[in-house]
Amino acid sequence: MIAREPQSTTAAASAGAPDAAIGSARPRLALCTAITTTSGTREGSFILTRKFLEGVREYTTHWPGPITVWIARAANADSNLDHVEVSPGDVPFDLRWIEGLGSGAARFMPAIASADLVLAALVDKHTCLAELCRRRDVPLVYISEYSVKTRQQIVRAETRNPLLRWRRHRWTTHLESRYENALRLAVGVQCNGLPTYQAYKSLNPLALLYFDTRVRETQLTPTAALEDRLAGMRQGEPLRLAFSGRLIAMKGADHLPLVARELKRLGVPFSLDICGGGALESSIRERLTRFDLSNEVRLRGVLDFERELLPLVSREVDLFVCCHRQGDPSCTYLETYSCGVPIVGYDNEAFAGLARISNSGGADWVTPLDDPLALARKIADLNQRREEIAVASRAALAFAAQRTFEQTMRTRVQHMLDCLRVHSQARAARVSQPQAVPL
Repeated sequence: MIAREPQSTTAAASAGAPDAAIGSARPRLALCTAITTTSGTREGSFILTRKFLEGVREYTTHWPGPITVWIARAANADSNLDHVEVSPGDVPFDLRWIEGLGSGAARFMPAIASADLVLAALVDKHTCLAELCRRRDVPLVYISEYSVKTRQQIVRAETRNPLLRWRRHRWTTHLESRYENALRLAVGVQCNGLPTYQAYKSLNPLALLYFDTRVRETQLTPTAALEDRLAGMRQGEPLRLAFSGRLIAMKGADHLPLVARELKRLGVPFSLDICGGGALESSIRERLTRFDLSNEVRLRGVLDFERELLPLVSREVDLFVCCHRQGDPSCTYLETYSCGVPIVGYDNEAFAGLARISNSGGADWVTPLDDPLALARKIADLNQRREEIAVASRAALAFAAQRTFEQTMRTRVQHMLDCLRVHSQARAARVSQPQAVPL
């Protein structure tokens, strides 16, 4: 049976005036992120990504009370491409450090004590939150993104040392039982993508499926513009391909030159724009030179998402090439669909499930993992069936139009309010139970 995004457990309440069942007109939300980051150059500042900040700002639009984001310190910033320095006074929510080292439970007590509901990423350091919140009678909602299979695939993609790979694989397998126990104690879970929804929906009755994106309704490619682009594609010009994201192993960026080389060998007229940056950029550039692909492939670097990347994909791309070796629920999928651009790619859990339920291409557009030659052959096949690309393009845009950034965040906040309401009702039922009188 095809999984669908579940509706909220009750009718949507006004974000500005939730009903009395949630216990407070302005419930306090504590957001415990998976992010670890560094201080900025200004006193009291944080180094965070634009994408993360935009997401929390959207929470404040729909959540009826104050929001505090709790962040752990790190020695260095991560590999994301859109870091900015921000101070608490720059944003409509509070930013605080999680003090202390390691995974000790005590370091999370200030976050729990200050909240009416805790929203936490399902990562190893947060599994202790389930028992802590239960003891303090504070409802907890997890956000899950990586299934155990995806985490194991990431280990394989990023770990060369065989012994270290084996140890990390064992740790990942062991960690899954902790995740499952934590989910059983939590009030709800929000699953980004089908892999974790399929894995965890039986563990928690308030499981929500969503697809992450940062594309707003006003940024969707207009239907008329899509039809103009499709009309141009039908004229037989070289097929315009693209990839965007971090140029790292788990995203399969090192396979892009291999796909391009095989397309050229097959005689497919094409261009490929590679947008992004990362550890593999120099090696990709070297391969492109060695494979004599300078006329077909362009490395465009890191583009501004709104001003450069979205317009490029919307106007100048016919097909997105996805070499992701693992099933992380990347925003890339929905954001590409929002441009009316279908995806052809590797058989990871996230893309395979999305291709199935979106009707954009379907299972026939999913190719074996780690096989760039098979992916190139599929692109060559689609080049001969461009009307199929047109049909998939319309389906992609239709799917994304029902799941814009605003719609997704409204649904997620309503789910949190529903979880808070269910918890408050259960608490009231416990209090109202008659107490046994000792004889």
